[in-house]
Amino acid sequence: MNAPSPTGVPERLTALVQALRSHGIRIGTGETVDAGQAIEALGLSDRERVREGLAAALLHSEGQRPVFDPVFDLYFPRGVGAPDAPDGAGREFDRDELRDRLAAALAANDRALLAQLAAEAVDGMGGYGTRPGADGSGGSGGSDGSGDSGGSGGSDGWSSHQTLQRLRPETLLARVLAAIRAGSADSADSGFTDRIEADEIRRRIEDFRTLVGGEARRRVAERRGADQIARRAIAPTADRVDFLIAGRAQLDELRRTVQPLARKLATRLAARRRRAARGRIDLRRTLRGSLSTGGVPMRPVLRRRRPARPELVLLCDVSGSVAGFANFTMLLVQALHDQFSKVRVFAFVNRVDEVTDLIARGSADPEGLSGRIISAAAVTRYHGGSDYGTSLGEFAECHPRVITPRSTVFILGDARTNMSDPNVHALRDIASRARRVYWLNPERRALWQTGDSVAGTYAELVEMYECRNARQLSALIGRLLPV
Repeated sequence: MNAPSPTGVPERLTALVQALRSHGIRIGTGETVDAGQAIEALGLSDRERVREGLAAALLHSEGQRPVFDPVFDLYFPRGVGAPDAPDGAGREFDRDELRDRLAAALAANDRALLAQLAAEAVDGMGGYGTRPGADGSGGSGGSDGSGDSGGSGGSDGWSSHQTLQRLRPETLLARVLAAIRAGSADSADSGFTDRIEADEIRRRIEDFRTLVGGEARRRVAERRGADQIARRAIAPTADRVDFLIAGRAQLDELRRTVQPLARKLATRLAARRRRAARGRIDLRRTLRGSLSTGGVPMRPVLRRRRPARPELVLLCDVSGSVAGFANFTMLLVQALHDQFSKVRVFAFVNRVDEVTDLIARGSADPEGLSGRIISAAAVTRYHGGSDYGTSLGEFAECHPRVITPRSTVFILGDARTNMSDPNVHALRDIASRARRVYWLNPERRALWQTGDSVAGTYAELVEMYECRNARQLSALIGRLLPV
C-alpha cells in the first residue's frame, strides 16, 4: 500500500527536504528551519513566491534547480485532481481546438493559460487504463481502487510522453511565428529577427512540455504517493548521472562545471601540500632535545621535507560510451595542470597515442574534444573495439620513459577487452615503474568480471575504484591525487 501524500504544511516541507536529500542535495536542520520561517513570512497565497523562498533557503547552487523544481511541484502542487472543463462538465475533448488555444497562448506567452492547457492536455490525452463508463462502473479509477476527481475521470495512470505525442506542440512553430508577426507593428521581413523569434518560440514550447511533464507527475503522485514519485521519477543532477548513460545535454552541463570543480580541487590539494611541507615529527630528535627539559618534549622537532610537484600520467579509453567519462576526466586534469610538474595524457581504443597537446589546444572548445582525438590521434586500428591488452602493451613498449618513480598513473576505462588477451604482464610492468597506479572504472562494481570484463583480474595488480559519476570522480581525484 502506498504511503499517503503529506497534507499539512510542516509535513509537506519535511517530505520535500527528505526527497531533496535522497537526490544528494545536502540540507541541514538549520536550513530546514529557515525554510519554515520563509513560508511563515511569505504565506501561501503566491505559489511561485513560496517556490523562490524555499529555493533560496534550501539550495546551494543554481545547478540544483532542475531537481528542486519538479520535487517542489509534487509537494506543493498547483491543483488537485483533474481540471474542470472550461465550458462546463461533460465537455467533449477536442484536440484541434486545444491546439488552437495553445498556439494563441504561446504567441501571447501567457504562462497561466499554458499551465491550464497543460492540465487539460494531460486530462484529455495522457490517461491510460480504465476510463469512466467503459465497463459501466462509472469510473472507479485504476487498479488500486482509487478514483480521480474532475475532468474525464479515472485512469490507471497518466503519461506526458503520450500527451505530447498526440498533441505535438513542436509543429505549432510556424503558426505561432505567423501570429506574432501579424500582431507586430513592424512586419518587414528580417531573417535575423525571424531566427530570434523562432528560438524564443522553441523555448516557450519546451517550457510547455515541462509543464505537461509536471502535470502528469502530479496526477501519478496523487495516486501512488509523492514520496515514491520524487525518488523514482525525478532526474538526478548532472553530477550524479552515470557517465555511461549520460545524454549529450548532461555531458554539456558537466563540461561547464569543469573549471569550478578544478578550482575547488586545487584549493584542497594546495592545503594538503602545505600540511605535507611542514613535515612529520622526528621522534628521535624530539626525545633527544627533551633531555634539557627533564624529558618533557617542549619543542617537537619536525622531519622537514621538500615536496616536489608530482608527475601525472593519464591513460584513457576513448571508445564508445566510455568516452564521455574519459573526456570529462581529461578536461578536469588539464584544468589542474598547475598542481603538477608534468601532465601527460594518452588515449587509446586499440592502439595508444599521446593527446596532451590536443587537450591543451582545445581548452576553449571542450565539446569537440572527442572529435579532435578520434580524427587527429592514432587511437584505432582495423576496428573500433577496445583492446586493453594491445594498448597496455604498446604503451609499456613505446613510451617507457614516460613513467618514472615520481609518476602517478590513472587508467580510465571499463576493462572490457572484447574477448582479447588482457596482457596482465604489461600492466604489471607499468605498475612496477610508477609511484602509484590507480584504475577508475565507470561501471558498477557488480558488473566487474562479467561478460568480457577483466576488471577483477586487473584489480589484483593495481588499485581499482568504481567511478560512475562526476561526484564520485571529484571525491576520488581529491583523495588520490598525490601531493
